[in-house]
Amino acid sequence: MEAARTAVAEVGVGVSAHEIARRAGVGIGTFYRRIPSLEALLEVVLEDLLDQISDAAGQALEDPDPWHGLCAFATVYVRLRAESCGISEALGGAFGNALAQRIEDLREGMRALVERAQATGAVRTDLAWQDVPFLFAAATTRRTLGLDANAQQWERNLRVILDGLRPVPSGLSRGQPA
Repeated sequence: MEAARTAVAEVGVGVSAHEIARRAGVGIGTFYRRIPSLEALLEVVLEDLLDQISDAAGQALEDPDPWHGLCAFATVYVRLRAESCGISEALGGAFGNALAQRIEDLREGMRALVERAQATGAVRTDLAWQDVPFLFAAATTRRTLGLDANAQQWERNLRVILDGLRPVPSGLSRGQPA
């Protein structure tokens, strides 16, 4: 399992059984004697990652401070996306219907977090909740303009995104100096 998690994180859902077996230090025959199929193993790995994100959403919804809860969730969500090519691919639909219910549950959790924060004035109301998953996904861009993101780039990107989710103080507009 650990070899599969690492391979999915580094390579994505297109990782081969041979690559996972190599990382696990076993032959391909041993690999297939231990698991029913590569797809089944990948599904278990991705379900585990999606469950971690959904658990973070549930904990965030229990936080009495909607903004704090949203930020805590965003940190877990964006960190896992940044750490795993596979989770980003799965969230983009690359694994088909096998994960559809988990992704739907996650979508509903994120909607609830954003709308709860908007209802208390902690998040701009001119945004649709659907904007937020795209913004969070943008925080994990790994390469642009010939530049490679370092390991902490997602954290800086997320701070800027979270700042942008906050309402503008009355009398000011975006881009206007405070």
